[in-house]
Amino acid sequence: MRRDLVAMTITQEPETTSAGKNRPDLGRATHLSCRECAATVELGPHYACMECFGPLEVAYAYGTVTRESIEAGPASIWRYKDLLPVPSNVADIPNTEPGFTPLLRADNLARELGMKTLWVKNDAANPTHSFKDRVVAVALAAARELGFTVLACPSTGNLANAVAAAAARAGIRSFVFIPSDLEQQKIVTSAVYGTTLVAVEGNYDDVNRLASELAGQHEDWAFVNVNVRPYYAEGSKTLGYETAEQLGWRLPRQVVIPVASGAQLVKVDKAFGELVSLGLVEGEQPAIFGAQAEGCSPVSTAFKEGRNVVKPVRPSTIAKSLAIGNPADGPYVLDITRRTGGAVEDVTDDEVVEGIRLLARTEGVFAETAGGVTVAVLAKLLREGQLDPGAETVIFNTGEGLKTLDAVAPVVGPAGTIEPTTEAFRALVPEA
Repeated sequence: MRRDLVAMTITQEPETTSAGKNRPDLGRATHLSCRECAATVELGPHYACMECFGPLEVAYAYGTVTRESIEAGPASIWRYKDLLPVPSNVADIPNTEPGFTPLLRADNLARELGMKTLWVKNDAANPTHSFKDRVVAVALAAARELGFTVLACPSTGNLANAVAAAAARAGIRSFVFIPSDLEQQKIVTSAVYGTTLVAVEGNYDDVNRLASELAGQHEDWAFVNVNVRPYYAEGSKTLGYETAEQLGWRLPRQVVIPVASGAQLVKVDKAFGELVSLGLVEGEQPAIFGAQAEGCSPVSTAFKEGRNVVKPVRPSTIAKSLAIGNPADGPYVLDITRRTGGAVEDVTDDEVVEGIRLLARTEGVFAETAGGVTVAVLAKLLREGQLDPGAETVIFNTGEGLKTLDAVAPVVGPAGTIEPTTEAFRALVPEA
């Protein structure tokens, strides 16, 4: 299997690629390449290889990209437009302008966990408060260039928010499909943008199957994570680019990334590889660790059992943004974590809640359940000796805690209810 293609797809344009007048303007992207058999396909709304049905990956002819040219760009993901499959004028087209979110030095959390240097890449600071704004912005830019007029997606919540907001900003119609048991906060924060929100009885994998069928029936609908998935997924590379730039153009030694479909982890690894290949950073790529919830841990289970195949599971976890029982990029996550000296680990729902509270208490960052998974897995990896406490480490918080209030509501609240007197306060808090 040609999974090595995931790590690096900086190439010259193949002779078979169309270069006619109608060729879409997708920047320095040259063609699509199959991850498995390396077959090439011209740029277009293609997402599966016709030779082997493997997933397609965007390939580029980058030319010269410098730190200076990147730093001269806007404070958004578009500072990296030369590394993305988007039109050359993408920064001038109305969009939500995601990216360049804070990289926070987490000294308090590091001290509590016994670590030397720890950073939190806080993507809750994006426009709809999750990393999905990045991937949707790239998908929308590519989709419009490819002639699509409607934006759509199946989602576990964060993507629904991002698609609805991006479509509103672009002035186009959107359709969003979600599991019917999704957190109420994510339902409201999608519907408010005026999208056509459809709740589907079943889990995410059921919703995704429906979306795939609809994508085949509506030629003008861009399902961001289905028929324009190769472009959509490239947006996650910007997490890796920003992390390196914000560290002063260097790579950390270890990163911990939540795993749902696995695409984010795969693309961050790709970004690190591109930075090294282009001479923008020096040194080796980091050890990459994946984080899952025990109630939906098909990749973690496969990693621990030494398998290359990820067996689908039926999700049952409070971490609904990670509840993808049949992760499309699961095998590639296994390859990358093993290649880089990392691992994939999982934690219980109770540990997820404790992870949320730990990050909030030590660093003032309120993460959604996916962030709780990441923090809890970080702590577990340290306890088990799988992660080096002395090596510089970055963890990714991919969403805002206000979206998953139900996870922590039962275990946090007032210290007590008192009469409005100082005596009552001292009785409640004698040490104050």
